[in-house]
Amino acid sequence: MLLAGFSLAAQTRTPSDEVKSKIDAVISKAYESASAQFPCKLGTSGKPKMLEWQTLGKCLSRANGRVDWGEVSMQLQEIKKDSSFDAAAISGLVDSSLSAHALPYEKIFAVKKMNALLPLSSSLLKFLPEGSLQDLPVFSKSGTQIGTFAGPYSFEKAGELSGRIESHRLFQYTDSKGELHGSPDVLLLDSFAVPWKSAVSQPGFRLPSDKIVLR
Repeated sequence: MLLAGFSLAAQTRTPSDEVKSKIDAVISKAYESASAQFPCKLGTSGKPKMLEWQTLGKCLSRANGRVDWGEVSMQLQEIKKDSSFDAAAISGLVDSSLSAHALPYEKIFAVKKMNALLPLSSSLLKFLPEGSLQDLPVFSKSGTQIGTFAGPYSFEKAGELSGRIESHRLFQYTDSKGELHGSPDVLLLDSFAVPWKSAVSQPGFRLPSDKIVLR
């Protein structure tokens, strides 16, 4: 019976299931490479205790850099070539897989002080999965709550020195009156933060798709 059931399940798998499974395998390996040196130890500084944004940024950037994006792109291109899907459809499945495999903060950072604050730095927001940290209290560097987290957003502007178009990611928050505000700092270091103990189990590291090339 078990063999018959397995055979039936195999027969009812759709082409999209097969393609999704192959993409998931590629993305899963990418996350294995990225997380090879997790968790990163984060200390604290200042009052209130703020986790070190410099170490946080280096940890996440190095994790992203450990992925062989050329190899990932090549494998995904092969999957596209062997399927009936176009680049847009494959791209959608890749984005879904990247989100599904996102890692929680408890697997990314080793933190001793549970009452510390997690800085909403530019590096953290770059890899933050959509929907994460939603409605958590947002504190200023002085420890004053300014509102609740309402998600990240992106914008592009020309670099002052290079002149090239650069992408920036900031965040929005809702104040006590229910009004929505954008973070005032363009370069976010440790100006704002959320409680580590509230963020620890939430998704915190999603590999971006900007280096994936699908022809």
